[in-house]
Amino acid sequence: MAMTMSDSGASRLRRQLESGGFEARLYVKQLSQQSDGDRDLQEHRQRIQALAEETAQNLKRNVYQNYRQFIETAREISYLESEMYQLSHLLTEQKSSLESIPLTLLPAAAAAGTAAASGGEEGVGGAGARDHLRGQAGFFPSPGGASRDGSGPGEEGKQRTLTTLLEKVEGCRHLLETPGQYLVYNGDLVEYDADHMAQLQRVHGFLMNDCLLVATWLPQRRGMYRYNALYSLDGLAVVNVKDNPPMKDMFKLLMFPESRIFQAENAKIKREWLEVLEETKRALSEKRRREQEEAAAPRGPPQVTSKATNPFEDDEEEEPAVPEVEEEKVDLSMEWIQELPEDLDVCIAQRDFEGAVDLLDKLNHYLEDKPSPPPVKELRAKVDERVRQLTEVLVFELSPDRSLRGGPKATRRAVSQLIRLGQCTKACELFLRNRAVAVHTAIRQLRIEGATLLYIQKLCHVFFTSLLETAKEFEIDFAGTDSGCYSAFVVWARSAMGMFVDAFSKQVFDSKESLSTAAECVKVAKEHCQQLGDIGLDLTFIIHALLVKDIQGALHSYKEIIIEATKHRNSEEMWRKMNLMTPEALGKLKEEMKSCGTMGFLEEALKLYFPELHMVLLESLVEIILVAVQHVDYSLRCEQDPEKKAFIRQNASFLYETVLPVVEKRFEEGVGKPAKQLQDLRNASRLIRVNPESTTSVV
Repeated sequence: MAMTMSDSGASRLRRQLESGGFEARLYVKQLSQQSDGDRDLQEHRQRIQALAEETAQNLKRNVYQNYRQFIETAREISYLESEMYQLSHLLTEQKSSLESIPLTLLPAAAAAGTAAASGGEEGVGGAGARDHLRGQAGFFPSPGGASRDGSGPGEEGKQRTLTTLLEKVEGCRHLLETPGQYLVYNGDLVEYDADHMAQLQRVHGFLMNDCLLVATWLPQRRGMYRYNALYSLDGLAVVNVKDNPPMKDMFKLLMFPESRIFQAENAKIKREWLEVLEETKRALSEKRRREQEEAAAPRGPPQVTSKATNPFEDDEEEEPAVPEVEEEKVDLSMEWIQELPEDLDVCIAQRDFEGAVDLLDKLNHYLEDKPSPPPVKELRAKVDERVRQLTEVLVFELSPDRSLRGGPKATRRAVSQLIRLGQCTKACELFLRNRAVAVHTAIRQLRIEGATLLYIQKLCHVFFTSLLETAKEFEIDFAGTDSGCYSAFVVWARSAMGMFVDAFSKQVFDSKESLSTAAECVKVAKEHCQQLGDIGLDLTFIIHALLVKDIQGALHSYKEIIIEATKHRNSEEMWRKMNLMTPEALGKLKEEMKSCGTMGFLEEALKLYFPELHMVLLESLVEIILVAVQHVDYSLRCEQDPEKKAFIRQNASFLYETVLPVVEKRFEEGVGKPAKQLQDLRNASRLIRVNPESTTSVV
């Protein structure tokens, strides 16, 4: 019932959004008025988002569902146009031949009449006419306005022609290493933009028996070219482009996922390009088919050479004939293997990454523990090219521009398929890079407004929530993979923590906030960091190491402020007794004494404490106490009034017997161990003597 209600609600929402009179502003206004709160708006937003994703998926499915049929149709059209061009060419030749017959038969007829009158030489004249006609027919030039090779010379000549031409092309030396490759056709072309039909560049095409090489002109070096692209004829479709003046003599090459448009010099050159491309593709396809049939056909028993019958040979010197080792063949004639490259193209175009990897796994499982004869190597070369294309698409899917909004889960699909392709390291690198950009973007989008503590709470929530989600998604995606990925994650987490601490310190320590505010902010950060321990990730030591320098600076700065304030009050001290009159006033004084000076510093510093700060905190605390002790001692030596002197001694006793034990006990509670320096200071049997001219140096 709930599912029915959800489907009906989605259908109603879809109809409402698709209506002709839909106005977004009015719709949002009505929705805001009708909603009960933030939760309703969030739910409605999720429904709209789900509808948008469903619409996007339907659109992609509609765009790519007929892609394979389009390729087949393009090939059939290309074949049909090629046949039509050939038929037109034959008709033109026949017409020219027929038109030339009267011109050749007239002299022959006259000669035949004369020969008949003089003795019957009719056969000779007929033969001469036929010879003349044959010469006229052979006069017509063969196609090849540019340059058509490979019909006359042998294999060495073809290879020399290819080598000579490709020496003029920079960056294609690797082509010369392919055995059995030779040049079929080549010529100049002009490339146009497929969308706007604007002229792009002059190129030169080299058609080999198995591929097409496109090279660009080098204007500064006449007759030289630079390598631009190389396309296998197996995945190449040729489509004729109808003339639409001034755009004419053009044809299109389809190489998934791109297409290129070229313009020939004239209609004849264009026709030759179309014909020779189709002929070469058919020849290559036929060659592939024969090789696969030969590889699939069973081979008969090996033949043993017959024994020589030379009577002069010694039987002892004869060696037994070694039978040839039969090479195991691999059956590649199955339909799913024949269509595998095209099926991979379709899966990549439809973004069916799982289907593409499933096909690759099926092929690898089939070819496992099988030999690698040339047909298998050729198949693997085609498949490797598709694997490269699939990897590029998956890498693009993991780029920050594609999958930041969906959080870590949006990367799971591409990461899992990269791992299945055996590229775990690349998947880990791209995943962590994507999440680093996401975390950085989330921190930058935080607005600095209100109190510092409020901003730090938002910062900690955003950062540590993202870190926790990333860690959980990493555990799901890379479970069972190489442990090196987990080391990479720890390194990434430390880098991300450095990014967080930079933003934290800039707002807390660089802005000179009070020690109490800094202590509260650090406390919030440490609490959030400890939550990562639930998934086994302890980064507390990292945040301590990154914050120790800033906290030391804050403690030192606050210590100097307290010392300066104490010295200022000491300079105005009159050592007069005060009568607070009421218990309430006494209680208020006690609270003020707790929050200032030594106790105030100790309480705030303990919130910042971690082991690396132990000596810094202890030394700062001792310096603050020494200022008070030194002032009491100095006042006791300088005071001459017996009554005031007794009052000063009473204050000194309070400092040693009451204040210092409380400080020592609180320090031990906060740190977990006693401080020997504070014990030595409290257990001193005499008052500390100082130089009367100085309040800081101990005598």
